[in-house]
Amino acid sequence: MSISITTELPLQDDVRTLVAELNAYLMPLSPREFQFQMTVEEMSEAALTLFIARDGTGRAVGMGALKEHGDGLGEIKRMYTLPQVRGQRVGARILERIEELARKKGIRRLVLETGEGAGFEPAWRVYERGGFQVCGAVLDYPDSGYSRFYEKKFA
Repeated sequence: MSISITTELPLQDDVRTLVAELNAYLMPLSPREFQFQMTVEEMSEAALTLFIARDGTGRAVGMGALKEHGDGLGEIKRMYTLPQVRGQRVGARILERIEELARKKGIRRLVLETGEGAGFEPAWRVYERGGFQVCGAVLDYPDSGYSRFYEKKFA
């Protein structure tokens, strides 16, 4: 399958669809108060760069974003691929593009929050294969037991 990954603006119908599908996937996996979702409007902030993966027909099949926090810190947000493309390295390729941009921007540490529990194993595999390591709670996320935190430091 041919996949292209580019930076795009989030205020698009197909990005709204990806966000809705991600939210629907997450809803049954952990309590709502421990889900830290962003709307496409929130994803439009200047500190966030959104990557969209599209198949050969132009259909959006995955996304991921880099949020800059300053002082060399970046956060990975809204990583998601459609179930039908999982196992084809789409998530890994999005993650690589995010890391490439982070390095160009002088970010020295990337962090992320994902769920802890059944259903999150595919995400853990993408991050761990990408060289991320489990760490303690990051930013202002609570250490609730429903989240798993990862980091990757750059030289």
